[in-house]
Amino acid sequence: MVTNVDTTSPAVAAPDPVRELSVDDLIERARALARPGRRTVLGITGAPGAGKSTVCAALLDALGDDAVLVGMDGFHLADDELVRLGRRGRKGAPDTFDVGGYVALLRRLRPQADAVVYAPRFDRGLEAAIAGAVPIDVETPLVVTEGNYLLLDDLGWDAVRPCLDEAWFLDVQPHVRSERLEARRRSHGDSPDDARAWVANVDTANGLIVEATRTKADLVARLTPVPTPPKER
Repeated sequence: MVTNVDTTSPAVAAPDPVRELSVDDLIERARALARPGRRTVLGITGAPGAGKSTVCAALLDALGDDAVLVGMDGFHLADDELVRLGRRGRKGAPDTFDVGGYVALLRRLRPQADAVVYAPRFDRGLEAAIAGAVPIDVETPLVVTEGNYLLLDDLGWDAVRPCLDEAWFLDVQPHVRSERLEARRRSHGDSPDDARAWVANVDTANGLIVEATRTKADLVARLTPVPTPPKER
């Protein structure tokens, strides 16, 4: 079993300054974590539009069967439930996820006690989570999990950090994030005005919450050169 990370250690409390790294640099760092016979859980976080999906896609492509992705977004509450709670207009905020379910999955993955564990996947085309979509084989040494709130302190998110062996925070210029997020909204059918409004009123507010958590990361990285985000499903 992998020993839990001590979140009071200097590595967590005082990370290195922002480092300019290439995607290849991050791939090599992840490859060193993918040790056979020992499961490691790597968390990748950053504000909306920071490039988390881009980095994760590169890691999975390079590491093949040695890595699997478990996204925090698979634990979005369903739209009907968000409507019942009065939170539909803030979908993506910290209180619009099944945090307990996400933590339970991470804890289940650590001991490698099951031959296979199934995780949900968030489909951005449907704007909904699909249960049982991601199989995690017992032999897979590296579990990569990504999302905005991996280092948040409240609303139950504080239980996530002890499940991570290493946490990376992706740093990006605000105007780059906004351009990416508006393009994402438009690709899913929003008008340019609606896309700008959502990014300004929802994603930007969530981004400020996420930026405040960066000091809990082991690595704060700014990608250079800036990669092109992959097409989303």
